[in-house]
Amino acid sequence: MNRRHCPALMVSAPASGQGKTAVTAALARIYANLRRRVQIFKCGPDFLDPMILEQASGRPVFQLDLWIQGEDECRRLLWEAAEFADLVLIEGVMGLFDGTPSSADLARFFNIPVMAVIDAGAMAETFAAVAFGLSRYQPGLPFAGVFANRTGSKRHVRILRSSLDASLPSARTATAASGPKWLGSLPRSADIALPARHLGLVQAGEIADLNTRLNKAAEALQWEISTTDLPPEVEFIRPADDQAPCSPSLRGLRIGIAKDAAFSFIYRANLDFLEKSGAKLAFFSPLRDNALPDVDSLYFPGGYPELYLQALHDNSALLQGIQKHHQSGRPILAECGGMLYLMEKLRDTRGLELSLAGIIPGKAEMRKSLAALGAQEVELPEGKLRGHTFHYSELDTALTPVAFGKYPAKRDRGEAVYRTGNLTASYIHLYFPSNPRAISALFTGGRES
Repeated sequence: MNRRHCPALMVSAPASGQGKTAVTAALARIYANLRRRVQIFKCGPDFLDPMILEQASGRPVFQLDLWIQGEDECRRLLWEAAEFADLVLIEGVMGLFDGTPSSADLARFFNIPVMAVIDAGAMAETFAAVAFGLSRYQPGLPFAGVFANRTGSKRHVRILRSSLDASLPSARTATAASGPKWLGSLPRSADIALPARHLGLVQAGEIADLNTRLNKAAEALQWEISTTDLPPEVEFIRPADDQAPCSPSLRGLRIGIAKDAAFSFIYRANLDFLEKSGAKLAFFSPLRDNALPDVDSLYFPGGYPELYLQALHDNSALLQGIQKHHQSGRPILAECGGMLYLMEKLRDTRGLELSLAGIIPGKAEMRKSLAALGAQEVELPEGKLRGHTFHYSELDTALTPVAFGKYPAKRDRGEAVYRTGNLTASYIHLYFPSNPRAISALFTGGRES
């Protein structure tokens, strides 16, 4: 069988901050409560939204990115989901047409209908103008309809909904053109809003009443939609190679992974890749644990070390253990926040500056404005890898970079990659399946496990 069919929907918006995650989570919670198997994907390289969506659906959330992962990997993930899921939801990234490739590119490539979430809190009839523009901007885009978020009174909802029935100005003397389909609304409410900070939404584990918020959002939405219906079925075609990329050379390798409130920016696909490659994963908390697990290699993903600077500094026993691991020549991979943790010093936005692991000479300093954002490819001695960068800090180190990332279709030089001993560190969040052999070499130090 080379074709599978499954209801699917892309949840996008005209811009960031419109409430895509809240709406996607509410939809997922409705159907999950009905014991439907909901598989959610996140378009683009995002770590925070998937945490919320995993809690809403009760299932792991994976990325879909046509450039970082490639068309074949995206096709494989959707093909696998269509085998067991009752519904596939994909949350878009930024605005519907923003970026190359965009959420619209992904929707059009796989013929997945788009629902546009529009923050209607400060508009009335203009809602229809935005809806018309989104639905007609790119010919051939499968457009399901629009969703009004953060609405006010019932009268406000009626105004928004009726505005869609107006004809296009150019069609007044010809055949009337019907507006985009109304798909629902969510009211403006502090009880269902998702809190945010500088890198995006607050992590799911930090929102004590997240389940209550998700249930209230689902209840507010459920009265307006028919839960007996699902989005249109989409046909998914079997990829040429439907097996997940993995490397048997990691069989039996013990990898320690930092994971807590300070270090949580981990692609679900990266963990799956390591496990399917035979590695044994041991998670530890730099905030709570005073000793490393017995491992061959360490992985420090990104996160929020700046928010927990004092606690990380105070855990001197673990910092010493990390130093001994590095001095023994065992491999370490550190990304973004994980790299900051391995610096000599880190300074937060309040001016607090403290010493940390001290493996990378120099210091990092947090800024209040964005320092870098975008997908990148980097060629290391081990091979080419793809990923993305998104950070509010700057680094000052005497280390000479061993490589620099490259932005696709841009001339700007990307992030530096540093080496000291068997440590590889960069601001780039690497997508491991983009080059299994290179990742294997990084975690084994170039030696076969």
